[in-house]
Amino acid sequence: MMLNRVNAGSVRARLILMALATTFVALLVAAGCMLLYDARSFQQTWASDLTAQAEIVAMASAPALNFNDPAAARQNLALLRVRPAIHAGAIYAARDAMFAAYAQSAQETPVFPARPGPVGYHVEGGQMTVCQPILDNGEVIGHVYLSAQYPLLERIGRYGAILGGVMLGSLLLAALVASRLQEGITRPLAAVTGVAREVRQRRDFSLRVPQAGSGEIATLVDAFNDMLAEVGRRSHALQEANRTLEHEMAVRQSAEHALLQADRRKDEFLATLAHELRNPLAPIRTGLDIMRINAADGKSIDKARAIMERQLKQMVRLVDDLLDVSRINTGKLAISKEGLDLQSVVGDAVESARPFIEGQNHELTVSLPPQPVWLLGDATRLAQVLSNLLNNAAKYTVRGGRIALEGTVGGGQLKLSVRDNGIGIAPQMLSHIFEMFTQADSSLERSSAGLGVGLSLARRLVELHGGTIQAFSKGLGQGSEFVILLPLAGAPAAEAPRTAAPPRTRRLLRVLLADDNTDFVNGIGTLLRSMGHTVHISHDGVQALAAAEAFAPDIAFLDIGLPQLNGYDLARALRRLPALRKALLVAVTGWGQQKDRQQAFDAGFDLHVVKPISFERIQAILAGERQEQALTQH
Repeated sequence: MMLNRVNAGSVRARLILMALATTFVALLVAAGCMLLYDARSFQQTWASDLTAQAEIVAMASAPALNFNDPAAARQNLALLRVRPAIHAGAIYAARDAMFAAYAQSAQETPVFPARPGPVGYHVEGGQMTVCQPILDNGEVIGHVYLSAQYPLLERIGRYGAILGGVMLGSLLLAALVASRLQEGITRPLAAVTGVAREVRQRRDFSLRVPQAGSGEIATLVDAFNDMLAEVGRRSHALQEANRTLEHEMAVRQSAEHALLQADRRKDEFLATLAHELRNPLAPIRTGLDIMRINAADGKSIDKARAIMERQLKQMVRLVDDLLDVSRINTGKLAISKEGLDLQSVVGDAVESARPFIEGQNHELTVSLPPQPVWLLGDATRLAQVLSNLLNNAAKYTVRGGRIALEGTVGGGQLKLSVRDNGIGIAPQMLSHIFEMFTQADSSLERSSAGLGVGLSLARRLVELHGGTIQAFSKGLGQGSEFVILLPLAGAPAAEAPRTAAPPRTRRLLRVLLADDNTDFVNGIGTLLRSMGHTVHISHDGVQALAAAEAFAPDIAFLDIGLPQLNGYDLARALRRLPALRKALLVAVTGWGQQKDRQQAFDAGFDLHVVKPISFERIQAILAGERQEQALTQH
């Protein structure tokens, strides 16, 4: 138990106790040796003294024995009264007969041995006896016997008490010295303990233990401080790793959420795309049925043709929007800027949107500044933005609603506002309305919602013109307003009047059509033949190459995705033919990216046209209206 308490105590107490225990053991061993030595010395001294006393009595008593004078012998023994410790004595004659006796006290009757015993001293209990011969001329004539007290235990007790006092004083002094000396050890250890406790409680690894001189304790303190520094660095690194991990987890969760949202929007977009494509396909199919059933009714045929043309234009607009979305995603949506008059841009947009607005019985008001307003931009793209906003206003406004297009100038900017009294926009949708595939109304009851790309495309086009677009609405049923801000430009310099180009003389051409879409190529061929042109049709690249060698066309419309020999390789092969080096080669394809156009021109094509191609565009190409720049034609 004592050892356990010592082990559980403080270092200071343990060090002091260890020093005291060591000192106590050393003192105890020394005291034991000293006691043993003193007892031995006391015995020898006491025996020597008693023996010397016996020799004196023997020398003095020899004449008494020779003259047989017991009285003289008793007088010699009586001299022992000065030694209180000798309590009895006797003189024996030569034949061991008692000659004279002595007792220190008259009240005591000592017991003497019948015979003197062996010469020397003997210890028995608390007494020491001495037997010494009486000599006369070297002859033993008797013996002296003395019996005295032997106070060894008293001596040891007194000496032990003295040693005990000395040991106690020594231990106290040792405790004081140890208490002073151990501070050089315990103070640094206490500092280490205190810092360790603070670090554990506060988790502050910047704490340090003060330096403690030199030696093992100083090495311990330095090692402890180094350990704290290393633990602090690792703790900081771990915290940084945890923060980085938390950030990465947040980014990952955000990315996963964005992917889920994108996947949801993709599904919604595909469903909407299918819906929007079926809408024009149904009237087109109905128009075909009308033309088949009422082939002799000219009015019905004209009505069906008008329906089919309108729906076909709607499908073309859908495809164009999809192509623009692709250009936005790849960062390749570009515009060509020139000086523009606001009146002409707004006029084109209103003219494009008017049929749909009037079809919904809406009232459209347009208010523009009376003075000319000049912009620097792409007329087609700006008209596309305004037309999109007007169409959206018409879509999301109940029949018979009001739509207003207003333009004001101020601060070097043009402000265009398209406002309606339609269904409005929910507050939570305002911040997302310009995101791709986002629609303000996703209900099944909406009549015509589009693909959800128009506003995103409009924002990108406005930004390319250095402007901004914002949406405002007080809530559902409160209408909405879209505001465009565009920088103004100075009026362009007056241009010299252009000389009218002489009318072109129509000539008949040899035309090669190569496309694996049989219906498309046969339809175009029929139209060209009706105009008097000579047409040869092929459905793969190998047939087209053979036909070109024999036919030597003036113009060749080639599909890029031809079987057996693709359009690029076919164009290269045709350019190697001497008769076709100056022929007009037109790439007809569904791919309309800049890289697709460049690849077509590198292969030897003169023009790159994206499907679907209108008959008017084909007529323009046949008439020689070729654009000088490598632009995709629609």
